[in-house]
Order: sequence, then structure tokens, then C-alpha cells
Amino acid sequence: MNVHIEGEGTVATGEERTRTASIRDVARAADVSYQTVSRVINGHPSIRPATKQRVLDAMADLHYRPNQAARALVTSRSRTLGVILGSRGEYGPTSSLAALEDAARARGYWVNSAYLADTRPETIRAAVEHLRRQAVEGIIVHAPQVRTFDVLADLDVDVPYLGLHSAENGVAELADDQVRGAQLATEHLISLGHVDIVHLAGPQDWIEAESRMRGYLHALSDADLPTRPPILGDWSADLGYRAALELSRRLDFTAVFAANDEMAFGLMHGFRDAGVDVPGRVSVVGFDDIPLARHASPPLTTVHQDFAGLGERAVRALLRILEVEDPNEDAAGDPRLDPDVEPKLVVRDSSAPRAPRQK
Repeated sequence: MNVHIEGEGTVATGEERTRTASIRDVARAADVSYQTVSRVINGHPSIRPATKQRVLDAMADLHYRPNQAARALVTSRSRTLGVILGSRGEYGPTSSLAALEDAARARGYWVNSAYLADTRPETIRAAVEHLRRQAVEGIIVHAPQVRTFDVLADLDVDVPYLGLHSAENGVAELADDQVRGAQLATEHLISLGHVDIVHLAGPQDWIEAESRMRGYLHALSDADLPTRPPILGDWSADLGYRAALELSRRLDFTAVFAANDEMAFGLMHGFRDAGVDVPGRVSVVGFDDIPLARHASPPLTTVHQDFAGLGERAVRALLRILEVEDPNEDAAGDPRLDPDVEPKLVVRDSSAPRAPRQK
């Protein structure tokens, strides 16, 4: 099915500009059907080179500018990057996307985004097709589910793409070291004398959840401490609250490492309602360091991520793949400004030395 793109332009007679050009004006000037013009705009492979050139010449004569896709046909450059989003509204993705857009604009690029309502193959395929119709030169994938990259690999995407999260299938790893961040959180609890540490994990199939779980397990193994099956969460504070109520019934642990701050907030709320003191009886550590973490009760110990730096670094990496000169790099190709995205532990009041086990 052809996508007909109407756009801006003028039809001129001599020096007089009379009205905005349409796709049918281009068709008449090129002596082709308007469907043929639409196929040229959308890069249909069935158009003969001579016909395509005739249409492009007519577009130039009429100053017809349908959109970025048409400009790309003429210049071979759209100066547009695509972003596939697997989640929105949360602090992390929103911050990374804003920084990514700022970094792209600083380099003369626009950003078009496509949000995935789910990770079905047809949804991901539609997102890729939407971005390709905008003639994006490359795609940044901000969708942390493993199956998203599996589908992308099968689609044989014909523009460079990379992920903000570690993944298989050759996708570049740009995200903070999630494993290392989880190790920092768990090692902090171990350094406080905790030996029975519960992990409230993120949902299955999420790259970040898997990486943070591995970091937790590595830290326990390195300290020769016993492991226990993690509790599978869903990133929400409500889940953390329910988990705390359930955990409060047995209290055979002294610390919890939650895979994100929102679940940690729910944990502390649930423990408070159950009469369990944080951190006097149970220490809690989160991950992300969202702005509310410092205002929790008590303020939350957590792992800080530089979401803004991540967006900046993603744009730089994609432009390197595209072999585009970056004004923020010197002649040797080294970044002048290379945001530090290494995770850092931020110690606040929700973690404390292990108290003696109460009978």
C-alpha cells in the first residue's frame, strides 16, 4: 500500500508565486501519475531510474518539499535519527530521551520516535517501518526487553541501529554497567555485616532485570554467602509494598536489594505498615537514584545512573557508526566531552549495619 505524502511547496509562473504545490502538480510536470510520484517519495524499488529522475527534477522545479523523506531522496541525507521506545513516562526513559534529542539537535539532527505499546513482532515491525518512512539514517533502541532485539535481528533492518541496553545479536552496549551497579549495591550491604540479603528483581525478559540479578548473585558468590531465589517484581511500588507485607511474616533476612527505586519505595512503605523498622531491622537499597529517592522516608540508598549522559553517548556512538563528523570530537576522533555513565552508589539513611538477629 502506498503512503501518499502531501507537503509544502509553490507553483510559480515566472517570478509570481501563485499557490502551494501538490503531489498532482509534480505528477503533471513530470508527466506521470500521482501514484508514481508517491512511489518515488517512498523509495519504491519498481520505479525506473529515468522516471525517478524526472520526478525529482519536477519536485526541484516546483520547490516541492513533502517531508524529510523527499529531502533524503535528493540529498541522500535526512539528518534524522529514529528512536524506538519500549516504555515511557518513567523518569529514566524520559530523561534519556530528552538528553538524546538535545544531543542530536546540537549536531544538526532531528529525532523521530516510535513507542512500542507491546513487544509483538508486528508492533516492532510497524515501528521500524514508521521510522524508515521518515528516512531516518540510524535508529537508537530504548527498549530493554530481550525479545525486541530478537525481532529486530529477524527483520534485517537496513539502517544502523544500536541499543541503550546490553543485548545479544551484536547490538552495541551503551548502558551503564548494570551488573556492576548491582554488585555495588549488594557489596554495600555485605560491608555492613548483612549475610541474609533478599533480592526483589525486575520482570523476566528485561535486560536490566537480568543484569542486576546477575550482579547480586556475583556479589554473594564472591563473599561466599548463601543465595536464595529472587522475588520477581514488575518495577512498581505496589509490588514492592505487597512483597514487604509478605516478607514481614518471616523476617529471616536483614536486608533487601530492590532492582529499582520504585519497588524500594513500596518496600519501605510496606515494612513501615507492618511495624518493621527500616533500617533498624531491615536495610533497603534501590537502583536508579530517581529524584524522589533523596526525599523518601528514610532517604533511599541507591545506585545512581547518569540517564542524561547515556542519551548523549548514544547519539555520539550512532554518528560514529554512520561515519559522520561529530563537532564534539577532536581530530583524532576522541570525544572532547565523554559523559561518565559508570554507576555510582549513593549511600543514604535506608541502609545501616546489621542488627543482632531477633528471636
